Amino acid sequence: MRPSKQLSLELLLPTTKPPRNLTPGLCQRLQRDMLEACRSVAARHGLTVDAKGLTNMDLRWGFELAFRVSIPLPDGRTLDPEQIRFEALAEAFGLSPGDFGREFSTGRETFRITGIDPRRPKYPISAERIPDRQGFKFTAEQVALLLEAGIKDVTPRE
Repeated sequence: MRPSKQLSLELLLPTTKPPRNLTPGLCQRLQRDMLEACRSVAARHGLTVDAKGLTNMDLRWGFELAFRVSIPLPDGRTLDPEQIRFEALAEAFGLSPGDFGREFSTGRETFRITGIDPRRPKYPISAERIPDRQGFKFTAEQVALLLEAGIKDVTPRE
């Protein structure tokens, strides 16, 4: 093996003993470190990176981590195509464009709105369960009712 190939392989091999199991804290630290490294690489090319979160977490073996690399907007933010589509279609489904990213509770679990898909007429609203980011589909009526139920009246009583 050529020296340059051997050196690059040595860099890929773990230098510490792997843990017996993953923990949620370790997964979050890994996500943070990997996001920082990805942002550094993207910045060298004039791009931005957003973490899309941890998914399919199996604390015995591994997890999946997603990033979105994009050209930054003039204000430095990244463009989220799901948010743009949601804002364009929300009112047709009885929701507000500002509902993207809002959280609602079914009583037992909490979800965050992540998108809208008009090709699913019965369950067009996409949401992820907060603790594990697992995706779910809801009717627009369900989401509108749950969002409304989650709004508490904080007006002072006289």
